[in-house]
Amino acid sequence: MGSYLNPGNKGLEESLNSAIYIDKTALIARTNTLLNTRQKFLCVSRPRRFGKSMAADMLAAYYCFGVDSSKLFDGLAISREASYRQHLNQYDVIKINMQEFLGRTRSVGEMLATLEQYLIFDLVEHFSNVRFRDENSLVQVMKDIFSRTRHSFVILIDEWDCLFREYKEDLDAQKKYLDFLRIWLKDQDYVSLAYMTGILPVKKYGSHSALNMFTEYSMTDPGNLAEYFGFTEDEVRALCTKYNMNFDEARAWYDGYRLITHTEAGDIAYSMYSPRSIVEAMLRRKYGTYWNQTETYEALKIYIQMDMDGLKNAVVEMLGGAAIRINTGTFSNDMTTFATKDDVLTLLVHLGYLTYNSMLETVMIPNKEVSQEYVNAISTMDWHEVLMKIP
Repeated sequence: MGSYLNPGNKGLEESLNSAIYIDKTALIARTNTLLNTRQKFLCVSRPRRFGKSMAADMLAAYYCFGVDSSKLFDGLAISREASYRQHLNQYDVIKINMQEFLGRTRSVGEMLATLEQYLIFDLVEHFSNVRFRDENSLVQVMKDIFSRTRHSFVILIDEWDCLFREYKEDLDAQKKYLDFLRIWLKDQDYVSLAYMTGILPVKKYGSHSALNMFTEYSMTDPGNLAEYFGFTEDEVRALCTKYNMNFDEARAWYDGYRLITHTEAGDIAYSMYSPRSIVEAMLRRKYGTYWNQTETYEALKIYIQMDMDGLKNAVVEMLGGAAIRINTGTFSNDMTTFATKDDVLTLLVHLGYLTYNSMLETVMIPNKEVSQEYVNAISTMDWHEVLMKIP
C-alpha cells in the first residue's frame, strides 16, 4: 500500500472505534450499481462536518485492494446487500485530499505538479512489472497499467473544491485545475468509479462545465443520496434515547435541513442533522453551538452584508421565521460570482447557513444553532435595528 494508492481501512476502523458511529454503509450499495457505467462519476457537496470525509474513508476501506475489510463490514448494512462480496476489496483505490496538496504548495501549477508526481511514485512502485511509455504523465501511467492488467481504479477525491475557496478570484487557476481533472478522469477506461466530495457543486463556465460527466448530489438536489450525509431524525432520536437527552430540544437546536429525494413511488423528505452538532451534544450532555465552531461568523458576515437586490430584507424576514422564494438556477457554483441576492442565498444553502425546499423553491434559516450565527454576525455590523426585531 502507498500513501495515496490503496490506503487501507484505518479511517473506517477509527470511525467504528468512536463513541458514536452511525451506519451509512448502505451508500456503498448505491455506488456499486454505478461501477463501470456511464454514471460512474459522482460529486457530493455538503457543508462542513456533514460526514463527507468519513464516507470517503468508508468507500476506500470497502473497495481497496490488498486488505481484508470483511471484519469491519460484516454485520453492517452493506453486508446484507447482494453486491457486498462481489466488490469487496476488489479495486485499486486512489484516495487524495486536495486540501493537503493545496496547503503545501504556493500556486495551482505547483499543486498539480506535486499531485501528479506523488501519485506516479505510488503507481510506478506498485506496478513495477509494467513498462511505462512516459513516467512523467499520470494519465499515460494509468493507461499503461490498465492496458497491462485490465484492472481499473476507484478514484476518491476529498475537498475537491478547496481551490475555489482559496483562489476565489483567480479564474485562470480555477480553469487550469478543472482542465486537469477533466483530462485525468473523463473518457478514461482506467476509471471504474470517480467520487468527489466538497462544499460546492462543480464550477460552471457560462452554460457548460469542464466536468459535465459528473452527476451532482448537493444540498439543493441531493438525488438518492440524501440520507447518507448527516444524521436522520430516526438516528438522532435513537441517540437521544441512548444518552438520555431530550429529543424535542435536539430538534429545536439542530433540525431544519430538508433534503428531498424524488422516487417513482413519490417524494421522500428527510430531516437531516449535522453529525458534528449531534455528536458533540450527546457526548457533552449539553445542547449548544458546535457545527459553526469550525468557522467564525465572519464567513457569514461577508455575504449577508452585500445587501444586493434586497438581501438585507430577506435576512430580516428569515430571522423572523419566514421562508423566502429563490431561483437557484443562476448560481455559478463559486464564492464570488453573484448577479442577484438569489445567488448569495444559494451559496448560503451550500455552506449550511440556509436550508432549501426544492418542492417550494424556498430557503429559510434551519435551526436555533444556525440562527445564533446570524445574530453573532449582525451584532458586529450596523444592523442595530435588525437586532431589535429578532425574536
